[in-house]
Amino acid sequence: MIEPDPELIETLAHRECFRDEYRLRRDPIAEDRLAWRAQIFRHLTHLMPRQTILELGCGDGAFTRQLVRVSRGENPITALSFREASQPPRLPPSVEYLADANRIRALDTRQFDLIVGLDLLDSRSSASLLTWAHERLLPGGQVIFFESNPWNVMLRARRLIQSWFLQSQDPRGLLSRRQLNELMSEIGLIRIFTVYTDFVYAPLSARMAWLLRNLSIILENAPLVRTLAGAIIVHAQRPPRIVERPPISLCNHAALDDAVSIVVPCHNEQMNVEPLVNGLRGLYGDYLHQVVLVDDNSTDHTREVIERLASRDSRITPVIRTPPNGVGRALADGYHASTGRWIMSMDCDFQNLLPELRDMFEAAADGFDVVVGSRFSRHSVLLNYPVRKIIANRAFHLCARVLLRRRFRDLTNNLKLFRREILERMILTQPGFAVNAETGFEPLVMGAKVKEVPISWINRTPEMGASSFKLLKVGGGYGEVLGWLWLRCVFGAGPYRFRIDPGMRSTYGGDGSIAELSTAVEGTRN
Repeated sequence: MIEPDPELIETLAHRECFRDEYRLRRDPIAEDRLAWRAQIFRHLTHLMPRQTILELGCGDGAFTRQLVRVSRGENPITALSFREASQPPRLPPSVEYLADANRIRALDTRQFDLIVGLDLLDSRSSASLLTWAHERLLPGGQVIFFESNPWNVMLRARRLIQSWFLQSQDPRGLLSRRQLNELMSEIGLIRIFTVYTDFVYAPLSARMAWLLRNLSIILENAPLVRTLAGAIIVHAQRPPRIVERPPISLCNHAALDDAVSIVVPCHNEQMNVEPLVNGLRGLYGDYLHQVVLVDDNSTDHTREVIERLASRDSRITPVIRTPPNGVGRALADGYHASTGRWIMSMDCDFQNLLPELRDMFEAAADGFDVVVGSRFSRHSVLLNYPVRKIIANRAFHLCARVLLRRRFRDLTNNLKLFRREILERMILTQPGFAVNAETGFEPLVMGAKVKEVPISWINRTPEMGASSFKLLKVGGGYGEVLGWLWLRCVFGAGPYRFRIDPGMRSTYGGDGSIAELSTAVEGTRN
């Protein structure tokens, strides 16, 4: 085992102090930023109960408390400070706090599922720290660091001004994205990605930060511009890539037992169908009433995989379509074949998001009629998301909010959970992707109680398949849906003849709205 030497611990203790002092004196939205980073950690790792977490450089425990909140207290957390200090106040008793060199060495015999650290990697100490952290990871374990970006324009300007006036210099030897990638690879880690994030940084005031936080989503994913972000997210994994974990049920609400039909449209998804079904059965088996797999005229072996799965599990209902193709047609056929009290729709390549469905089921148990997985919640994680899709999505939703006179953030994602009575009242006219606008907006217009919960989106990998979504091709359908819904709201005209409940005030649950998300996802995005 490799253990940190005294000089390394001293360097890390200095970085820890510098970070906490900066946060307390210069960051007007420090608590919100830590809450957002804890959410990123949760989404990136797809955190599961009982996974062990080691936090490096916990300092005053502010980030530790956020980790406890997003993990719901279900994950053992060891908080390690490189300073010799007493335990920070307000740490829950469940957190194991370590702070002196002798106790740090006790970690030589222990390993963790997940390791996280904030602003610790330095040109003088990164190799030693990462090598030591690599030894502390279980096989298949993941490590995530949030590091300051040396190309941040405000950081470079501040350092230049300090040099002019002979003020105390920033002591950090920050590493670039390329250097972090190379270092991780040399140590033997895999699944390495480093991405720019966070354009909400000093000298912005708290009010100015509130105005910029939505624009930050676009800037983080814009080529070239994103290199000027305030931070870099570093992710890596210890081999092997695939690790079998003991099955853990995430079913906590008896009212949902044997109640949920899940509709999955599949087009050339032979690699994704079985992992998705296995994941659903393993995590939400008690909830599953039915899994409706809709083969939308695949040209690979998707149909054979679906039929084989159906022959082994009576809860799987195959729906084999004939031409013409279309996501809207596939969803309509899948909904028609569903018999559960609740009906969920999702894409076939969402197997990595399955732990996040737990938030959606909890919202349903809390009394919402429709629950939507939101990519643009202030707690969502979007990494390498196509910037043109972000701009198109935000522009469309802005128009929709004005025309429909309702508040929402992202209702056009195909990850939705419906109470059966709501879905039966909906009218679906779109054969393609624009059906997602119908299923998102119609419940609001009807007066249903709608809740958005954050989900993550990380750039597709080859095994996830390729999206067939084309902006120019599908844009007309989205505009058509919005126009007809506006006519329905204002004049009662058009094809959407569903009944509107005049006595029911539409209740929306999302960021900054009537119903707030649970304490596990409190705060603002940045």
